[in-house]
Amino acid sequence: MALKSFVFAAGSALALAAGGAWAKDSVTIAMQLEPPHLDPTSAAAQAIDSVVYTNIFEGLTRFMGDGSVVPGLAESWEISEDGTVYTFKLRQGVTFHDGSAMDAEDVKFSLDRARAEDSTNAQKALFDGIASVEAVDPQTVRITLEAPNGSLLFNLAWGDAVIVAPESIGDIKTKPVGTGAYTFQEWVQGDRITLARNPDYWGDQPALASATFKFISDPTAAFAAMMAEDIDAFDNFPAPENLPQFEADPRFQVLVGSTEGETILSINNKQPPFDDIRVRQAVAHAIDRQAIIDGAMFGYGTPIGTHFAPHNPAYKNLTGQSAHDPEKAKALLAEAGFPEGFETTLHLPPPSYARRGGEIIAAQLAAVGIKAEIINVEWAQWLESVFNGKSFGLTIVSHTEPMDIGIYARPEYYFQYDSKALQELMNRLTATTGPDSRTALLQDAQEMIAADYVNGYLFQLAKLGVAKAGLQGLWENAPTAAIDLTAVSWAE
Repeated sequence: MALKSFVFAAGSALALAAGGAWAKDSVTIAMQLEPPHLDPTSAAAQAIDSVVYTNIFEGLTRFMGDGSVVPGLAESWEISEDGTVYTFKLRQGVTFHDGSAMDAEDVKFSLDRARAEDSTNAQKALFDGIASVEAVDPQTVRITLEAPNGSLLFNLAWGDAVIVAPESIGDIKTKPVGTGAYTFQEWVQGDRITLARNPDYWGDQPALASATFKFISDPTAAFAAMMAEDIDAFDNFPAPENLPQFEADPRFQVLVGSTEGETILSINNKQPPFDDIRVRQAVAHAIDRQAIIDGAMFGYGTPIGTHFAPHNPAYKNLTGQSAHDPEKAKALLAEAGFPEGFETTLHLPPPSYARRGGEIIAAQLAAVGIKAEIINVEWAQWLESVFNGKSFGLTIVSHTEPMDIGIYARPEYYFQYDSKALQELMNRLTATTGPDSRTALLQDAQEMIAADYVNGYLFQLAKLGVAKAGLQGLWENAPTAAIDLTAVSWAE
């Protein structure tokens, strides 16, 4: 009896130890959207950065969870007195996951590739104004600008500016090779991506030996998987109505923070009748922001009246300029020649804010005579037809890139707003380094796009995460689209 008890107890202890060891050095995190591929330098999909940013790929600088920009692969830098020459000192002993050394030639290759004439980088404008990139020696890179750019260090922290290995470009979309704390292991399309700890990482070794990103698009399935503890966390949980249940359950923690995601009703400014400012203004006044926040997001979200994050010190509250006023919307449509309204399309990608919010917005538009045909599209379709093809009337999307008001100075961008005045203003902003002057210019830009009713501005997307109680180190806020695993661990 004693021997049997000992064997049982020992077996149980071993099982618990094995289970505990597994739980404490691996994690499964769910996402709603699956990346179209894994090259952050050639697509706009935020799901790419969610997986690879800092985990697989790194840049000269990087964002931290509080939004600050800190050294990345560059350990330090010097700026010339006139602000046009940045000299970066690279960290010693950094290698790519394939074992090759990362040096100044790799940095030059990566930045020249991103800014090349034939570049497919979704944020190519980040590199405007770079006159040259030189590899001074293996550990030194010199970037010369055409004019001072107060945003350069910020721009280099984006996922679109990560450093890639030249020899890996052929397979980068399916077998990414970076310098980060994790290496790519496996991608089971439609299901998961698995990463493993990089034993040769130049920085502190992460606590996790492995990590799995699980793709669960359906909100009901997301709730079931989390409640069953089949997953350890869900980044940007898609069913906000379920959060009170998690908050009341000691097995879980709910992380509510802010994102850089300006959620907007994007308008194709070159497609009639939206090329008439009165029509765009009518759309703006037809929208009841709070009803969308309450109905689609269950109260989570901050109303916005322009394309700027409310938590940014330079934010200007312009929601009153496009207040909900259906009668004014009808009058504007009549003035523009559409007393009976008109028909258009409303393309909705998979996220809950779009699908749920779209139903509410379609009803609000119908109330003033605008009949919007809802077209549900998958993310890849949205990128192809809306973002790249510009074949849409209206769409809903959350722009999660940090400080991205500069997209309004790009006439070729998918909503096709072309304002010479704004383009000139943004050029002045780029050349301005003084904080107070930059704030004034940013507020002028906010006012300009609000006055032109470029898009329907809805709300700033909240970051709603759910995780098991013992998981720590996840970002509460999202200064960029990333699930940074470098500081994630299990509590003892």
